[in-house]
Amino acid sequence: MLRFIFLYIVLVFALASSVDGFVTPQASRTYHVSLSSLQQQDDELVDCNEENIQSKQHIEPQPTTNRRNAIKSAASIAAITTGLVSTQQPQQASALPAIASFSNPFAPSALKSTNGGKYIPAKRCTAYLIDQTIPPSLIPYRASREAAILKNLGMGSGTSKTPFIEEDINLNNVLNKAVFGSINTVKKVAGISEDGAINKSGPNYQSFVFLGANFDDTYTASPEKNGGNTNNDATLAVGLLTDICKPKERNGNTAIGLTFAPQGSQEVLNAYLSSSGGSSVDDAEQKLIEGLSSAGANRELAKKHLPIIRFAKKKRCTLLALSPNPSDLATVQKGGLQSLDPQTRDTYVADAQGFISLTQDPKFKLYTDRSLLKDFVPTSNNDEKAEQANYFAEKILVHEACATAISKWATSHPDSLVVTIAPIPDVRFMGGINGRIPRICQSMNPNTLVDEEAVTTVLLNPNAKETLSESKFLRLEIGTAPANWKYQTKLADYLWFSSMPKVNMLPRMMNEQ
Repeated sequence: MLRFIFLYIVLVFALASSVDGFVTPQASRTYHVSLSSLQQQDDELVDCNEENIQSKQHIEPQPTTNRRNAIKSAASIAAITTGLVSTQQPQQASALPAIASFSNPFAPSALKSTNGGKYIPAKRCTAYLIDQTIPPSLIPYRASREAAILKNLGMGSGTSKTPFIEEDINLNNVLNKAVFGSINTVKKVAGISEDGAINKSGPNYQSFVFLGANFDDTYTASPEKNGGNTNNDATLAVGLLTDICKPKERNGNTAIGLTFAPQGSQEVLNAYLSSSGGSSVDDAEQKLIEGLSSAGANRELAKKHLPIIRFAKKKRCTLLALSPNPSDLATVQKGGLQSLDPQTRDTYVADAQGFISLTQDPKFKLYTDRSLLKDFVPTSNNDEKAEQANYFAEKILVHEACATAISKWATSHPDSLVVTIAPIPDVRFMGGINGRIPRICQSMNPNTLVDEEAVTTVLLNPNAKETLSESKFLRLEIGTAPANWKYQTKLADYLWFSSMPKVNMLPRMMNEQ
């Protein structure tokens, strides 16, 4: 700006000096006349008599300039000045590309591409809370907050099932937060929750964490997205267990439940935990795999659980075999629950009355129709209805038996923590093993403080198909019809990924926390 002002002043002075130094005295008297008068006087000066010119040939001519030449001279100076400005000014702006290159779709690819034309995806979080809104929404958590969340679970805080409201997520709560923020701070210091209840802990309280994993190495668990590594579900589970078990690993009241292991293999797990280290480690693991396989467990699935089993031994956690024995499941598959002898049935079902009444609960019926029976595949066309009924009996027996074994151990260990590794279909939508824990704990201990918030469900590397979605997006809830809103259930409490999930997998995203 100063440069333009300076050049303008120079131009004015140049014009003034041109007019004052070269214009004749006769012309100087006509400054205030009209343009036509100036033109007329100039013509008169130019059209002088030839005779007068010839009579003065002996006189050396003096340089004279009229107004027209003066104006032309000033215009030339202005043009030169403008040229100087135009040649200097683009040097400052040359570092910026043309504005059209940012928005013109027909611009050359070199102008539109960055990073050498290589696509670099945006960084996304790998941990997400499913908020209990209608419909549920996803709240991403930064990597710096993951460890704190997991340690809180290990301390027994559980997961709230009420909608998560915060001003940077939902601006409707700004005033409420400003008014009651200091009050809630005092409550936290005093050990009082926001609803006025004392924080849960002690002999009548236990906490439970379920990790749903299919150990299939697909999508976000694929080797291509994890540096070529395999068995990424187990690796992720060990990473989460490391932080979850820290608060309680020294108290000896932490257990890890294995739903793939039949209850008849409990002695095999105990023998492995008590085995010594050294050169016999491989032998101990080989005996473990053979013992589990002999008891009816899937051999390949047992091998994929080895990182978790090793973690349990290293941290001195108890291992729990949870599944019913294969022979009993075969009996139920053929003839239903009524074909199982009463003594064996009582081993798997501690709360018989609650087990029966649960099947009549509208919320459980919704879960059965929308989730449980979705995995049923008929083996013949002869009697599909009876086959589906036996499949239903088998699944609810598996869920009840696993939940009973977990609750028995937890009730006998005050202020304990049980982390269970289970297939995603058995814990999704909160109606499987995880949904039965509060009821069974209350049947075993009427004074228990265990409720649905004491149970946290985390799905590891889920994909759309595993959440029963018909699109690429994950399905976050069941019960979307208006008649089912009061029974609507979210998929899980948390979703955890080994690598960044694709953006088209994540519906209803909220602000990152």
